[in-house]
Order: sequence, then structure tokens, then C-alpha cells
Amino acid sequence: MQKEWKYRSTIKTRPFFYLETKKMAELLLQELDEAQLRQIVIQENLFQMKTENRRKEVANTILRRLELLDAFLLQQIAHGDTATSKLLVLYSILKTDRLFYEFMNEVFREKVSVLDMKLTNRDFSTFFENKRQQSETVASWKDYTFYKLQQVYIRILFEAGLLKTQKEPREMLNGMINMKVKEHLLMHGEQIYVEILTGERR
Repeated sequence: MQKEWKYRSTIKTRPFFYLETKKMAELLLQELDEAQLRQIVIQENLFQMKTENRRKEVANTILRRLELLDAFLLQQIAHGDTATSKLLVLYSILKTDRLFYEFMNEVFREKVSVLDMKLTNRDFSTFFENKRQQSETVASWKDYTFYKLQQVYIRILFEAGLLKTQKEPREMLNGMINMKVKEHLLMHGEQIYVEILTGERR
């Protein structure tokens, strides 16, 4: 499913990047080559980042997320309605971050399925503890890493429109996605992602 499906904690410094992802999607739709992309993003500082290293890091992160999407989905990120566009950016993160995907599938989706629409600190601590027991990689991370991951997960979900507030009690929301986009994802076997993004079960 994913090229590299290892547990990573890099998302804590590489969050939602919504506006940056929209800009990158527009460039990819122009079919620019890698040299042209790097010229615009890094040399011309498209994302208005202070250092060249940060520009490269952000560009590489967004490109890795978007390379798994086809032209139709890139078009929807760049020019679709805001709600759908944001959910597709979230989808691109789900496709490239194993731990975040598992949190959304095992915690968020399951809570929505039983109409438990509050996301609590206990939900996070239970999930992370379970993953510590299942993975040596996750078990090796420091407590501060999990603290930062929780912060970033909450911020991503808030920015994507799936949380009403970032502070407890955090009311969870069902995503609203364009019908053509939903049909496109289902046609390509992405039902589990549609369920995560919209709360719908088939």
C-alpha cells in the first residue's frame, strides 16, 4: 500500500502544511520537472521559510505525500472546495504516516462508528501505550515525543475540519467530501480512507 510503512515520529515537525500543499499541487499539475520545482520552492522560497534546510525539508515532505495521488486528486487539492481539499491533504498524510493512519483507523474511526464523538487525552495515552507494547521502535521513543505527537495530531485534525476545538472536550466532526472525489476514492479501493475522512460506513 505504502512505499515505506515504518513507524516514524517526523510528523511532529512536519504538520498539515495546507497552503503549502495547495501550492505544490498546482506546480505538479503544470508537469514541471524536479529542477524547476526546486528552483521555485527552494531558490525562490515559495513557502516563505527562513532557512534553506527548512525549505528543503518541507518541500520533500509535501512531495512524498503528493506523489501517491493522481492528477484528479491533485486538481481537487489545488482547485476543489476547501472542505474536500483539506480532507485530501489529510488523506495524503494518512497514506504516508503509519502511526497517524493507525490512530485514525483504530481510535478516531472506531469512536465515530459508535457515536462517541469526544476525543480525550485518555484516547491518546491508551493508543500510544498499546503501540509501545506492539513495536520496539515506538517503545524506544521518549515521553516528550508522544506529547508532541498528540499536539500535532490534534492540530492536524482541527485544521482539516475533523475537530471543533483543540481543547478538551474535543468534539469530533464528520468530514464533508465532494461526491465525485468520494466515488473516485472508492473506485480505487480506498474505502477505509473514505470511512476515516467522512465517518460513513458502507
